Amino acid sequence: MAHYDDLTRRMLLKGAAGATALAGLGMPAIVKAQSDVIRIGHLTPITGFLGPLGEFAQMGVQLAAEEINAAGGVLGRKIELVMEDSVNPQTASAKAERLIERDKVAMIIGEISSASALAIGQVANRTKTVFINTGANSDALRGESCNPFMFHIEAANSMMVRSVGTYLKNENMIKGKKWYSLTADYAFGHDLFKVAKKFVSENGGEFIGEELVPTDATDFSPYLLKIRQARPDVVASNLAGNQITNFIKQYAEYGLQFPITGFGFDTAVAWGAGQGNFSGIWPLIWHHMVDTPSSRKYVEAFTKKYGKPPENQSWGDYNSLKIVAQSFDELKSPDPQKLAEHLRKGAKFDILKNREGYFRPYDNQMVQQMYAVRAKEPGKMANQWDIYEPLGSVPGPNEDLEVLAPPKDGTCKIQA
Repeated sequence: MAHYDDLTRRMLLKGAAGATALAGLGMPAIVKAQSDVIRIGHLTPITGFLGPLGEFAQMGVQLAAEEINAAGGVLGRKIELVMEDSVNPQTASAKAERLIERDKVAMIIGEISSASALAIGQVANRTKTVFINTGANSDALRGESCNPFMFHIEAANSMMVRSVGTYLKNENMIKGKKWYSLTADYAFGHDLFKVAKKFVSENGGEFIGEELVPTDATDFSPYLLKIRQARPDVVASNLAGNQITNFIKQYAEYGLQFPITGFGFDTAVAWGAGQGNFSGIWPLIWHHMVDTPSSRKYVEAFTKKYGKPPENQSWGDYNSLKIVAQSFDELKSPDPQKLAEHLRKGAKFDILKNREGYFRPYDNQMVQQMYAVRAKEPGKMANQWDIYEPLGSVPGPNEDLEVLAPPKDGTCKIQA
């Protein structure tokens, strides 16, 4: 795993393709450098167990930059991406500071790890630089760890739980049922299990088994044997990244028949498990079958460029840069403090869904629709990407979007 301490390796590249190549080699990259540009920092894990998601994040933000620049840029200036592998919380913090102090980025987009997002958010708050979190779900980031410069286009764990929970209740999978959970042993997983256990318990379910899984675990046989012995009614995943891929694949190989669900999910990790191994009901913040004009346009452009459809992580990074570009144009300035004020004042954005999204000022969480999907039977899959069918979206068309948002429990102390 690279540690990126040698600043002399920093290179200027002409175009996103070169940037991707260098990122794959563990080198920071500045995309399409020129003198009169607006620099945007992109910081996300591209190595480790979250690496497959980080690759989609990079693809999404690069496509957005290309589209923005092809349309004339922002305020007559091109967008320049300064891209880094966040690696871990300590490295993420150091790189965020370097992006702001050395590279003079106007703001930062990215991250997937909740622990690293917290570290980046602290730097953003100290330097008064906007950071849009595109993949970290911990409710604590919207609660006790919130700050006025950290914004969240990604859903909180409580939003994911309520989204899939709506459909699990409809399927009679909670009340009176015995649950067994596997949870990623780091900040995200701990927070997700806390929220999930509360939801299941409040709706009449009971956890009979709870396992913490190290983030570097690849062999799930000890956990699968325990599940087989416990014979639960439902098996719940609170895993992340490649953990989900390995779990799904090995669960299918073991031939276990207990219904699976998950309270956190990324489409890419299910694609990685191989055709026919994916099963169960899962939540998503967005998927490539969302049928709106802007969503169809994004799917077409992404598929044409990369040879495969986009997934939810790419959605977050793509939309974040589009939101920033739109906001800078509306403000007629790339000033980060003005950007923070603008986002917190209720500006609405097309985020490729039926309803526009907006950041609520209480905790800077984007308020938006969410989705749930059900795995397809192998015989009904048209190709390797066709792994699930949409169950619908929440909230309902006549419901306030904020019914899904994290509770305003007073732990977030952002001043209005």
